[in-house]
Amino acid sequence: MTRTILVTNDDGIEADALDPLAAALSAVGEVHIIVPETNWSGASHSITLFRPLRCRPTKLASGRAAFMTDGSPTDCVRLAVLGFLRQKPDLIVSGINRGANLGDDITYSGTVAAAMEGLLSNIPSIAISIGGFGADLDYGPAASFAALLARNIFERGFMSDALLNVNVPALPPDQILGVEVTRLGKRSYRDQLVERLDPYGNPYYWVGGPAVDEEAEAGTDVAALSAGRISVTPIALDLTSHELIEDLGAWDWSWSGASSSRSSSSLRDAGLRRLAPLDH
Repeated sequence: MTRTILVTNDDGIEADALDPLAAALSAVGEVHIIVPETNWSGASHSITLFRPLRCRPTKLASGRAAFMTDGSPTDCVRLAVLGFLRQKPDLIVSGINRGANLGDDITYSGTVAAAMEGLLSNIPSIAISIGGFGADLDYGPAASFAALLARNIFERGFMSDALLNVNVPALPPDQILGVEVTRLGKRSYRDQLVERLDPYGNPYYWVGGPAVDEEAEAGTDVAALSAGRISVTPIALDLTSHELIEDLGAWDWSWSGASSSRSSSSLRDAGLRRLAPLDH
């Protein structure tokens, strides 16, 4: 049976990476493309709630058929999963993003969020990015690696509680020094708020700053990419700090609005490790 692959992104329909990615994945399965009409970088997991979505057919520069929508990257996945396509995708590949998505980046990334949406629908999902921003980027290595991952997932199977976040160096294939399975690293932003006035005296604001600070600790995606290796990081949706659950259970939860029949002391005595629901 032919496997179906949804390709989406947050860079929009004009992204140069779409054609090489779709071409590489076509050797693995039947590729469908649904992407935003415009660039949604930094959109994270936003969805459209208070207006209808419009999705219309178009073609890539190669002539390959695609759909573009006025929604977010996550909307693209929701459209595909909820019935816009005749068949629910077997795999979702989000990318290839222009610029790495490392460490803290994933909380902002529309690329990673689209893969997360696939994961929420129990569909194996990949977010893939290239570590560069130039106009002449070669997306070939990242596209071929995405196809390799897709082939592995279809042949070996993959857990439904994690996605793969992949970052590929912006290097020629013969200069990429292998693949490393990693954990998330740390990228610190030093953004600043800059106020300006428009011609009418009304304030407006720019938010930005210098390049991020990276902690290239061994075993992290940041370190792997810096060393010229492809990083593959499994990302789970469970954001719970399991280490803190027991500690928080020992706090004083005798809030004045809580039901007197379920005091904090009785919760602790019962050995419960979660907060009682509040009455509203």
